[in-house]
Amino acid sequence: MLDRVLGLASALSIAVGAVSAPAGPSGHVELTFQDPDIVESSGLVATDDGLFLTTNDSGDGGRVFVVDRTGATVGTTSWSPDPVDVESLAPAGPGEVWVGDTGDNPRSRDSITVLRVPYGRTDRVVDPTAYELVYPDRAHDAETLLADPGTGRLFVVSKDVFGGRVYAAPRRLSADHPNRLEDVAPGFSFATDGSFFPDGRHYVVRGYTGAAVYTFPGHERIGSFPLPAQQQGEGISVGADAELYLSTEGQHTDLLRIQVPRQVARAMAPASDATVAEPVELSTESGTSWAWFAGGGLVVAFVAVVGWLLLRRGQAP
Repeated sequence: MLDRVLGLASALSIAVGAVSAPAGPSGHVELTFQDPDIVESSGLVATDDGLFLTTNDSGDGGRVFVVDRTGATVGTTSWSPDPVDVESLAPAGPGEVWVGDTGDNPRSRDSITVLRVPYGRTDRVVDPTAYELVYPDRAHDAETLLADPGTGRLFVVSKDVFGGRVYAAPRRLSADHPNRLEDVAPGFSFATDGSFFPDGRHYVVRGYTGAAVYTFPGHERIGSFPLPAQQQGEGISVGADAELYLSTEGQHTDLLRIQVPRQVARAMAPASDATVAEPVELSTESGTSWAWFAGGGLVVAFVAVVGWLLLRRGQAP
């Protein structure tokens, strides 16, 4: 019953955020996805050679789309068996990408899976190596997979209404037995995707309406800012030029390009002295904005009512 309550609470928060959240700035349209099979772009990776990788949300089979800057799909990589709920992508080195089968709306999975998948300008069917990950506490819904550009170590950011957590995978993954995740830091509320910057000292995590930049390896938030309005923004990737690329669910949707706001970019610059600057809050992230306070209030009321009903049922003769 608790899993159902959490799932319904998440859905309620999504609805409130979509209706109530203030619109952010506009972005430059980098391309429009031409492939009618790209209907729920969830994960996004901008490659160094000018390609974009994306994958559909739950409901599709195991498949990664390779898209050029005209918006045309120039290659696909597919595999079986079908994943449970693919939600995220992360760079895995030249010609490869990490695929995160990490979605779990009802929070009922014993473990999640990441796969190392090749890609290129061709259609191929592969049998990728899969790695099982296990949370140290309980099941979580997660749509964000990060890969440290220096070491390749993976991080999962949970998607929780009242504040997510950052979980680190072991430095060396084993395909032969489960890999236990480590809780290392608080994370973005209701995170839908994330990406490291090329410098390896910062990463960005987005929600439906806003994003925040964090230091690495300290995981300290140094700034947040609003994002352009999108149908259901679930993809973000940092390009080689440190610009941000944003994708959203829907068929024939636009992939947007924006720059990190100047104030946040200044906060990301190497410090000239030992002082620590205050975080730059151009807007509060989607998990703590006024819209999400409203949504959170509704969720709290919803959970309280369900708890009261369960208590009454337990006391009934």
